[in-house]
Amino acid sequence: MLDFDYSFLAEVLVGGLLSGVMYSLVAIGFVLIYKTSGVLNFAQGAMLLFAALTFVSLVERGAPFALALLITFAIMVALGMAIERVVLRPLVNKPPITLFMATLGLSYVIEGAAQLAWGTQVHGLDLGIDDTPFEVAGILISKFDLFAAAVAATMVAFLTAFFRYTRIGLAFRAVADDQFAAFAVGLKLPRIWATVWAAAGAVALVAGLLWGARLGVQFSLSLVVLKALPVLVLGGFDSILGAIVAGLLIGATEKLAEVYIGPFFGGGIESWFAYLVALAFLLVRPAGLFGQKIVERA
Repeated sequence: MLDFDYSFLAEVLVGGLLSGVMYSLVAIGFVLIYKTSGVLNFAQGAMLLFAALTFVSLVERGAPFALALLITFAIMVALGMAIERVVLRPLVNKPPITLFMATLGLSYVIEGAAQLAWGTQVHGLDLGIDDTPFEVAGILISKFDLFAAAVAATMVAFLTAFFRYTRIGLAFRAVADDQFAAFAVGLKLPRIWATVWAAAGAVALVAGLLWGARLGVQFSLSLVVLKALPVLVLGGFDSILGAIVAGLLIGATEKLAEVYIGPFFGGGIESWFAYLVALAFLLVRPAGLFGQKIVERA
């Protein structure tokens, strides 16, 4: 009987969990918008790309790292608020498919504007973290993956605390539970929506820098949002906790599948295995692990 390499299993599992945290960060950008307005913001990927391109262009022009980060943060917050004010607010109470198509069209507008401004060449993005592995209890862990997971986890923890313990956060939760009731008690919905879109812009900035440093800043970076879709299906489109848990599950599952099941299929299943899991889960629990079940009354 062959000995099973448990240390290698742990190494694969840790790598998958670290990737899963970054998936969660991208998914949270969707959740923030969907909870308050019911819009599946397909422009989140374009916002992520726009943030990475803005930051790297400022750095390439000689701006200090901290200044470039601050300027990009301000731009992304302004972009998020502008999208809410100019595009989404006039479409309030429109059918969901209309709102979805609006964000889909918006993603192409943002990508086109980015292409006009910065061209189509690939940019390298160095965050100063050496991507070399180090050993912990016999397990090799990538320094960059650990750094990226720590940053993403910090962002997730901050957003969770912000929306749980601040007045704006309480208002956000009230709007997420019942928009009409929130409006009836005097909450200013446009202000809350603008705040949430600004938060989505900030999330896009952090995700764009982390994924841009890993993959390079290029236009295919916007496709990272596709990695968030299985996370949303598994965790629920309206649950921040679900995005975190599902991101970890998807990250771990796809890595384990690639290593232990992939050889039987010739490899390469990591790119589609998560979607297979999501499809199977839709058949069992369409609302996701933590999503609210939709009850329609005749």
